[in-house]
Amino acid sequence: MTLPRHDIIVIGTSAGGMNALCALLEQLPSGLPASVFIVQHLSRNSNAEVLVNRLNKTSGLECFVAQNEQVIETGKVYFVPQDNHMLLQKGRILVTKGPRENLFRPAIDPLFRSAAAAYGPRVIGIVLTGMLQDGTVGMEMIKRSGGITMVQKPEDAEYPDMPQSVLNEIEVDYVVPVSAMGELLQELVFVPASSSAEVPEDITYEASIAERLMVDTGEIEDTELMGPRSPYSCPTCGGALWEVNQGHVKHFRCHAGHAFTPEAFLNANVESIEETLWIALRMLEERRTLLNAMAEQDRRKGHSHWAETQQERAQELKEHIARIRHLLMANANAKNRFESEEDSDEKEAS
Repeated sequence: MTLPRHDIIVIGTSAGGMNALCALLEQLPSGLPASVFIVQHLSRNSNAEVLVNRLNKTSGLECFVAQNEQVIETGKVYFVPQDNHMLLQKGRILVTKGPRENLFRPAIDPLFRSAAAAYGPRVIGIVLTGMLQDGTVGMEMIKRSGGITMVQKPEDAEYPDMPQSVLNEIEVDYVVPVSAMGELLQELVFVPASSSAEVPEDITYEASIAERLMVDTGEIEDTELMGPRSPYSCPTCGGALWEVNQGHVKHFRCHAGHAFTPEAFLNANVESIEETLWIALRMLEERRTLLNAMAEQDRRKGHSHWAETQQERAQELKEHIARIRHLLMANANAKNRFESEEDSDEKEAS
């Protein structure tokens, strides 16, 4: 009996990812007996075709933008389309505009989770350069399913947060610079996958729940079976959150399918708070404008006492507005920096 090999390679990356992907794929031969699947964080207005064209210039493997229901072929590279998730089933790819996970669509965890559920010990998971924690939960699922885990050495990564997050949470099989990954992968794809490893039931279950939520074919009540109800609300849709904690890495999922690591949950809360502050700022500015208009009207009528009262109230609002505006502006630079890093790879490619 011939044992299956490690023929499913899933790669997740974010900021700085295109340079790392090009450096990795150029090391792989055209006859690699494996299929490669890549999720790169992309903004909604990105163009995945531009990035795939760049990869094809350096890679000996054929690279494609993945299509829904596409049949998986050995020796091919499948790149996630912008504003979609990429999931794996036995022998085929699903591309779906499902709920964001860890604030991203496309996100890395859906690919890793579905690969672990569908292919178990045959999977090699790789996390490259990037910010925040996306990929950590999915990498643990690959590990628990008997697959091989690999991260870019943080010192080698342009943005070390993502590989370091994985290292902080799980025992990774290989921590190497990108320059050493090609040779290592060419060895690993010929190593027989474990015949005794089984995919844990909770991973299979969560993958099936997430898939049904993404393609809108499941019942939301099933979500309760994944874990206990948390005291928090989903910062994206406001729905209830359930705590999924079967492995080492805790994460949250809501009825609508949004999923968060604890860090992503905190970042999403910041976004919600910022949106609320902008609304408050607009309403306070409208109120101040109206008070100033009322004060001017009272002056023209000779009601100086009421004019002064309205003017004082407007001045108080001006101070509150200044404080809120200061908070918003203090957060703007960090947010703009993150968004510019998210778009940088496509700009470099074009």
